[in-house]
Amino acid sequence: MKKYLKNLIDEKGIDTNLAFKVKGETGINLIPIGVVIEHILLAPIKEKRAIKDWLVKIDFVNGNVLDYFKHLAQAIAK
Repeated sequence: MKKYLKNLIDEKGIDTNLAFKVKGETGINLIPIGVVIEHILLAPIKEKRAIKDWLVKIDFVNGNVLDYFKHLAQAIAK
């Protein structure tokens, strides 16, 4: 998964320091993509597979993977 994420980030030219503004229980949180990736890598294998499946589907249709990363950042903030 680590290699896949690195390749995806490199291919899309995404800056891992880019931070999403997401609402959490204590207010607005700034969560960088790098933190989202760290959480993905710490997730159980079943969740990693599901995340990778979604990223592959989004990439296949030339969707914006940043939207999915923001969705994951929102889950981290809660």
